[in-house]
Amino acid sequence: MNMMTRTELHAAATVSDPRWAAVRARDASADGRFFYSVKTTGVYCRPSCGARAPRPENVAFHDSAQAAERAGFRPCRRCRPDQPALAQQHAQAVAALCRFIEQAEGTPTLDALAQRAGMSPYHLHRVFKQVTGLTPRAYAAAHRARRLREGLAREGASVTEAIYDAGYNASSRFYEESGGMLGMTPSAWRAGGADTDIRFAIGQCSLGAILVACSARGVCAITLGDDPELLARELQDRFAQARLIGGDAQFEALVARVVGLVEAPGRGADLPLDVRGTAFQQRVWQALRDIPAGRTASYSEIAERIGAPTAVRAVAQACAANPVAVAIPCHRVVRRDGDLSGYRWGVARKRALLQREKA
Repeated sequence: MNMMTRTELHAAATVSDPRWAAVRARDASADGRFFYSVKTTGVYCRPSCGARAPRPENVAFHDSAQAAERAGFRPCRRCRPDQPALAQQHAQAVAALCRFIEQAEGTPTLDALAQRAGMSPYHLHRVFKQVTGLTPRAYAAAHRARRLREGLAREGASVTEAIYDAGYNASSRFYEESGGMLGMTPSAWRAGGADTDIRFAIGQCSLGAILVACSARGVCAITLGDDPELLARELQDRFAQARLIGGDAQFEALVARVVGLVEAPGRGADLPLDVRGTAFQQRVWQALRDIPAGRTASYSEIAERIGAPTAVRAVAQACAANPVAVAIPCHRVVRRDGDLSGYRWGVARKRALLQREKA
């Protein structure tokens, strides 16, 4: 029987290591998790390095850049593994711009933001949306909406004061956008949806009772449960002063579309949505809608995708605040170890939805 040499044994061990597959694929998602060094060149690289693939017998893996340097290797001049990864650099730059937008009196222009970040306007627009899920303009609008809601919630503050405190230089400019921002007039919003019509219907699906509610702008609630009366009370509590109107035949057709989405969630749905939340919640909800049917992502992965890798708990809270089940697929978010974790409408329903998508 032929005995394998030490070099052959090392090569076989390298090829069987899952990290070798990441190196061969130049997987950027593995950057930062480990580094690899090449004995014949004396350098170490990040997994996504575009250099020519090394021979496995010459490769060693390291948990950190410091560990590779302690082993006597120098950083690759091509991928610069001793510097932050490009995705991390983008996340840091966008986070700084988000703080700048939030502190600015008005809405900064795209050119001003690009100059501040040292990028071209086109490149910044693409990077900003990739990191946050929103364009710079949409992020600024969402931030102003949050400030407006906070202002309207303050006792003693007038509507006009709330408008100017939110960063609007003229009330006329605000009223041009108020429908998309609040879904109603600021006075009605402050009054808990007074003088606002919301149509709703409660039906049955294979996962139990289902409530669908719709404002003039789109679907504002999809909830699941065992008790239809409890679903109705939750809707009343959320829109305490709105006029809740039972759905007609045309509305029943919309409910049927939603039920179909529950029964076959992998098909997706092009439903008009009327969901409002903080800028952070909108970033999370957009990231959820980007998860393909039949796939899952962890809370930490969502946090990384929106450029807030330390905000795992906040991501979980945004998932729990999702008002439209299935349409914004928070059921596709799991713990890093694959555990289903919690679900606003019950873990059993979450498991059923995921099984249907995989099927």
